[in-house]
Amino acid sequence: METHTPVESRSLLFKRKVVWWPTRLFVFCILTLICTPFMGWWFYAESFLSVTDKLPAEILVVEGWIGSEGIQSAALEFQRGRYQYVVAAGGFPLARFGPQPSYAESAGYQLMKLGVPADKVIVAISKTTARQRTFESAAAVWLVLRSKEIRPNAINVLTLGAHARRSRSVFSKVYGSDTHIGVISWIPVEYGTAYWWNSSERTKDLIAETVGESIEFLFDSGRASNVPSPFPANTTKE
Repeated sequence: METHTPVESRSLLFKRKVVWWPTRLFVFCILTLICTPFMGWWFYAESFLSVTDKLPAEILVVEGWIGSEGIQSAALEFQRGRYQYVVAAGGFPLARFGPQPSYAESAGYQLMKLGVPADKVIVAISKTTARQRTFESAAAVWLVLRSKEIRPNAINVLTLGAHARRSRSVFSKVYGSDTHIGVISWIPVEYGTAYWWNSSERTKDLIAETVGESIEFLFDSGRASNVPSPFPANTTKE
């Protein structure tokens, strides 16, 4: 009696292979690696970028573009501190219709109206540019102080919210080891206790400052040199 062994059916189009498939633990680990930095940024990025690290400084710099309420805060800071001078910094608005003062000039005028003595206010007008505005502002401050033979040991920069960390980074690079740079993050009253994602303006600012500070930290925002012009790129500051 003949016996028949089972014959495995074969296909001309498909063949069976063993496939490695991730386990639930592996998927959980990958999702954790992806989500943890994002959640950290979501909840802590604004406070990280809105750093305040005030030094006992001789010079207070206020970035004029932060607006009238920010300038008022700068005037109060100058009156409370033991500063020798306050420097109003900034260029001209990019979209101008007719002659307009620079942010620096407007801030300087407002500081004097708020009671800061005129001989204590220094105006540093920076170049008008679509990019590198913070660097041009820091360079203008460096140049005007040098022109007046003012070489402070420390400077505090007052700016708006999440821009604070980038301002400190840029000013520190411009001044090098000559001057210590502190920073004061001015937070508008309307921010209150609300989260940043409840405000479209704060959301745009946070995303822009996250990208801006990352590029500044990694690549100096594409600058070939941190030496303020008109000094050559290969010139070392005194």
